[in-house]
Amino acid sequence: MNKFDINNDNGIKPFFLKGCVLIIAALLVLFVGSMLTLGVISTINKVSPSDLLKGEDREQQAQEEKVSEGEIEEYEQEVLPGEDIELPGLEEKKEGRIITLEEFSKSISEVVKEVKPSVVNIRVRVKREDSFGEEHVEEGLGSGVIYTNDGYIITNNHVAGEAEELLVTLSDGSQYQAKLIGGDKNTDVAVIKIDEKGLKAASFTSSDNVEVGEIAIAFGSPFGLQQTITMGIISAKGRNIAISPDILPQVDLIQTDTPINPGNSGGPLVNSSGQVVGMNTLIFSPSGTSAGIGFAITSDTSVNIADQIIKYGRARIPFMGIEMGENETDIAGVYVNNVIKGYSAEKAGIKKGDIIIEFDGVAVKTPYELLARILRHNVGDEVQIKIYRDGDYQTASLELVEKKNASKRVK
Repeated sequence: MNKFDINNDNGIKPFFLKGCVLIIAALLVLFVGSMLTLGVISTINKVSPSDLLKGEDREQQAQEEKVSEGEIEEYEQEVLPGEDIELPGLEEKKEGRIITLEEFSKSISEVVKEVKPSVVNIRVRVKREDSFGEEHVEEGLGSGVIYTNDGYIITNNHVAGEAEELLVTLSDGSQYQAKLIGGDKNTDVAVIKIDEKGLKAASFTSSDNVEVGEIAIAFGSPFGLQQTITMGIISAKGRNIAISPDILPQVDLIQTDTPINPGNSGGPLVNSSGQVVGMNTLIFSPSGTSAGIGFAITSDTSVNIADQIIKYGRARIPFMGIEMGENETDIAGVYVNNVIKGYSAEKAGIKKGDIIIEFDGVAVKTPYELLARILRHNVGDEVQIKIYRDGDYQTASLELVEKKNASKRVK
C-alpha cells in the first residue's frame, strides 16, 4: 500500500474542517465588530460611514493643496508684483509704491520751482590782448545765485573776475547790467550786483549737513541753455585740487555726478530741500563736457568769502603765520615746517616741528583740512589750536590775521 494513500486519513480530515469553521467564525465576529464601531463613530461625528472612511485621504489632500496654494501665492507676490492678480493686500502695496514715486517726482518739481527764481544767467565781455599786443573782446557765459534780495549775486571768479561788462538775465527773462563788487582767485568766488530790489534770495545750508549719497540738483546755463536743471547725488566730500602754484589749492570741494557743463559755473548745487550746499566750479573731463565728475565750492566757503567781498570789496583770507610740511611722524596732524616772524602763530608760542592736531575744536590731519577750516573763519577771529610737541599735548590761543601783500580792493 502507498504510504501516502489519501483514503487513509486517520481522522485528520474532520480536524481540518473544524479549524476552517473556527477561522471563518472569527473573521465574521471581527467584521461585525468593526462595522458596529464604525457605525457608533459615524453617529457621534454625524457623518456617513463612507465619508468617515474617506476623511483621512481628504485631510491629506487638503494639506497638500494648502501648501501648493501657499507656494503659488509666494511666487506671485515675489515674481509678479505688478500684475493684476487677486491677492490680499497686493493692491494696497502697488498703490503705495506708485504714490511714493509720484510724491518723489512732485517733490523734485517743487524744489525746482522754489530755487529757479534765485538762479541767474551771466553773459560776460572781457578785453584781452593777443600775442601781438592787439586788444580784442572775448565773450563768455556762466551762472550765479542771488545772495540778497537787493541784488548781490554770488558766482565764480573765473566767470566774472576779469569782466569789463556783465549782463544778468533773471528767471523771468528780465535783463540787468551788473557791476563787479570783487573776486578772489584763491577761492574762485566773486560777487556782482544789479540795481534791483525784492529779488528772491536763495537759502543756504552748511555742507556739514550734507551726506554722501544724498540727492544733488544743479542749476545753471550749460552751453547758454538758461534755467537748465540736472540731478544726481553727492559722490564725495572733502576733495582737494591744486590748480596752479600761484594760487591756493581748491580745498574741501563737494564731488557730484550731477551733469555739469560749461556755463554751469557759478550756479548753485542744492539738496532735496532746495538749500544751496555748494557752487559749481570745476569738472573733470577729457572731452570738456560732463563725464560724471564735477566739483562744487562748499556753501560755507562761498558765503564766507562773499560776505568779506561785500563788506571790504575783496576777500580777506585769514592767516596763522606758519608754513606746513610733510608729516613723517606717527602722530596724525599737520606738521609745522616753519613759523613766520611777526605773525600770530609765533606770538602764541607755536614752534617748528609742532604737529597741529586740532583747529578750533575740529581734528585736522592734512594741510588741506587745516586750510579748509581756516577759510571758514574771518580775519580777527580768535581760535584754539591743539598741538603735539615732544610727547605732550598743548593748547594755544591765537588771532587769525590777514596776510601781508593781500589783493587790493576792486574799484
